[in-house]
Amino acid sequence: MKQELNSDNSLLGRAGIPKQLAWGYLGIMIFMMGDGVEQGWLSPYLIGRGMTIQQSASLFTVYGITIAISSWFSGVLAEGFGPKKTMLMGLLLYILGTAGFVGYGLPDLNFGVMLITYAIRGFGYPLFAYSFLVWITYRSPGKKLGAAVGWFWFVFTGGLNVFGAYYSSWAIEHLGYLDTLWSSIFWVLLGAFFALVLNKDKFEASAGKNTSSKAEELAKGLIIMKEEPKVLLGGIVRIINTTAQFAFPVFLPTYMAAHGFTTTEWLQIWGTIFTANIAFNLIFGFVGDGFGWRNTVMWFGGIGCALTTLLFYYSPVLFGSSFWMVMFCGVLWGALLAGYVPLSALVPSLVKKDKGAAMAVLNLGAGLAVFVGPAIVGIFIGSLGNEGVVWILAGLYLLSAILTRFITLPDNAKTAHSNEPAAVVAAN
Repeated sequence: MKQELNSDNSLLGRAGIPKQLAWGYLGIMIFMMGDGVEQGWLSPYLIGRGMTIQQSASLFTVYGITIAISSWFSGVLAEGFGPKKTMLMGLLLYILGTAGFVGYGLPDLNFGVMLITYAIRGFGYPLFAYSFLVWITYRSPGKKLGAAVGWFWFVFTGGLNVFGAYYSSWAIEHLGYLDTLWSSIFWVLLGAFFALVLNKDKFEASAGKNTSSKAEELAKGLIIMKEEPKVLLGGIVRIINTTAQFAFPVFLPTYMAAHGFTTTEWLQIWGTIFTANIAFNLIFGFVGDGFGWRNTVMWFGGIGCALTTLLFYYSPVLFGSSFWMVMFCGVLWGALLAGYVPLSALVPSLVKKDKGAAMAVLNLGAGLAVFVGPAIVGIFIGSLGNEGVVWILAGLYLLSAILTRFITLPDNAKTAHSNEPAAVVAAN
C-alpha cells in the first residue's frame, strides 16, 4: 500500500520529521536517555572501586563487540521481520542484561559476570534505535532525508549524551550509583511505550519473505560491501565518526580530575558538549541538503573533528582549570561531530534497492565505534599515555576526511533529491 509522503505539509513535515513517525522519535530519545545513564561515570566509578583502567576498557570493549554485532543485524532484521519486532527484541535484551549486570555483577565486582551481562545489555539499544533509523530511511522523501536523519541523531544523541548525563549527575547524588542504573529500566520501558505503542505507523515489508529469504537478507549486509565498495568506505567513516565519543569516557574523566575537575563538573561538560551536538545534528542535516552530503562530512566532520579533538584535550593545559574554556573547546568538538550526520543519507542513496543492507553497514560502523574506542585506549594508553591516544583519534578523523572524498553519488550529485516517495515497507 503506497502512501504519498511528499504531501506532508504539517509543521513536523516541513521541519523534516515524517509526521507518522513522530511518537517514535520521542520514544528513541527517552529510551536512549535510559541507556546513557552510566556512560559518563561508570569507568571512573569502577576504577575508584579498585579495577584497573585496562579492566574498565576491556569491559567497554566487550560491550562494544556485542553492540557492533547487534548494529549490523538491526538493519537487515528490520527489513526481514519489521522494525517493531526487532525493536521489541532489543528492549528485552537490554532489560535482561541490565538486571544481570546491576543485580549480580556490580555489587561484588564479579568481573566475569559483569563481562557477560554487560555484553548482553549491548545487544539492546542498536536493535531498538537503529531499526527505527531504517524505518526513517524508507518513510522519508529523498529531498528531506538529510533532515529526517538529522532529527534521528538529534533525539538519539540528546537522550544518550545529554539527558542521560544530566539525569545521572542528579541521580547518583540522590539515588546512588546502583539505583541510578536500576532506574534506566523505567526510562527504556517508557521510551518503548512511545515508539512501539503510540507509534501507529505501518511498515510494509517485501511480500513473500520466508526464513531463507531473511537469511539472504542478512547476507546482503556483507555482499553489498563487495558489490558497492563505496558503502564499505561509508562504514569505515562511520566507525571513525564516534570512536572518540566512546574512547573519551574511558580515560578523560581521570585526565580531567588530574587537572582539578570533579566528576560532577565532568558530567556537566560532557552533557553540554552533546547539547551543542544535538542542535548541530539538525543544523548539519539541513547544511548537508544544501552544501552537499559528502562535502559536509568531509570538511565539517573529518577536518573539523581532527582539529577540535586536539583542542579539547589540550584545553586544561592551555587554560588551566577554567571550567568555561574547557567546556567551550569541548562544545566545538561536539558541534563538528555532527558534521557526520549526512552520512546516514549519503550511504543508503548509493544504492537503488537494499537500502536496509546499506544501513546495516552504517549501523555496524556505529556499533564498531563502541568497540574500537575503548580498545584503542586499552591497547595504547599503557605505552603512549593519554596524549598518544588523543593523537591517534585525531589522525583517524583526518583519515575519514580522505576516505569520504571517494564516496560519490552518481554524476557527482550533492544529494539524492528524488521526487518519488521512499520505498514503502512492512508492518509488524
